[in-house]
Amino acid sequence: MIGHRTINKYFNSSFVYLLVVITLVLWGLVVMYSASYHEAFIHGLPHYYFLKNQFNFFVLALFAAVVIKLMDFKYIEFFIYPLMVISVICMLLTLFSPFGVSIMGAKRWLKLGPAPSFQPSELVKVSTILFIAKYYSKENKKDLVAFLVVLFNAALILLQKDYSTTMLYLASNFLFLLVCGCDFKKVFLIGMFLIIPAAYAILVEPFRIKRIVSFLNPSLDPTGINYQINNSLAAIQRGGLFGVGLGNGIYKLGRLPEVQNDFIFSSLSEETGFVGIILTLLLFYFILKIGFATASKMLADNNLVKSYVCFGISVSISLQLIINVMVVTALIPPTGIPLPFISQGGTNLFFSIIEVSLIYKIIRENEQKDLEYEENYCDYGEKDDVEYKSKSISSINIGSDFTNYMDIGTGR
Repeated sequence: MIGHRTINKYFNSSFVYLLVVITLVLWGLVVMYSASYHEAFIHGLPHYYFLKNQFNFFVLALFAAVVIKLMDFKYIEFFIYPLMVISVICMLLTLFSPFGVSIMGAKRWLKLGPAPSFQPSELVKVSTILFIAKYYSKENKKDLVAFLVVLFNAALILLQKDYSTTMLYLASNFLFLLVCGCDFKKVFLIGMFLIIPAAYAILVEPFRIKRIVSFLNPSLDPTGINYQINNSLAAIQRGGLFGVGLGNGIYKLGRLPEVQNDFIFSSLSEETGFVGIILTLLLFYFILKIGFATASKMLADNNLVKSYVCFGISVSISLQLIINVMVVTALIPPTGIPLPFISQGGTNLFFSIIEVSLIYKIIRENEQKDLEYEENYCDYGEKDDVEYKSKSISSINIGSDFTNYMDIGTGR
């Protein structure tokens, strides 16, 4: 019979992790195309326009993932601090240079030469996880340094008028700091201190106030501020058990504006139903389960950097998933948090793949280490067994000689 440990080891393997990630990414491309082709038609673009852009970032991420796999992890550690500096520079260039691209009043994108524009805030999210993981693996760490890095980057994201990402960034990193050993009282006090600027950021933007008021009063202005969330709930309800079929949704045809972005879960629910929702969430479950299991394994092996990296990335992905699903189901006020691997947005997809590539590398290296240990252990055990048998045979021979000697001595 196959033991529980063997089954658990198989389901936490790098093969299963890679298979689940590839499945989720390809499924995301299919769902995103189904949700976006009508939006492309409306703007006079080819039906595959959004899919093509998403696929281009997917290909770039694959190249980056291969580089990560080929690099020794010590080199990845070496580049963590420089990467943090580069991400901050990109944020500053976005805000204060002509390379920053403004869309709908928000300056969140950076365009450098022929390279496609991207959101540096996604780079900051990854680099901060790596920074905290490396910094808290050292003995001479100071919580103040980590707090300053997190708060400074959060301020830059907020200056880009990205309130939702700022809140997500702070929440995930504060939770991460607690896991890394930061004093709970310090995190709590900083959190309390941030309530005032967070409230101010809401009050200075009327649309944020409207979102909160509409969330508290769902029947208020059903054709205005509540139009999108009401249609989101209607789309989910229409999906039923098995959905109406991929490509057959009607709420993506103008009823849910920018449905391929933050509300893509609604389109997925309408077209694939409850079954599609469960299968999609199961893919996320396996990614997060293996990520947290690997973090625990690395912690047991006293490899703090790798453990913290796996945990930080898994926390970030899980919070994005939870917030997005809660928004489209009207459990929290609308935010601009995309659904990882599925929502349209090349930068988010690129760095999400980078994140899981780092976890995959850690899992793979750990498997190779365990395999080498088992091979060495087997070789050592066989050698001991041979030596033991040789000694036993020698003991038998010595015993026989002694018996013969006694026989001679007694004259037998």
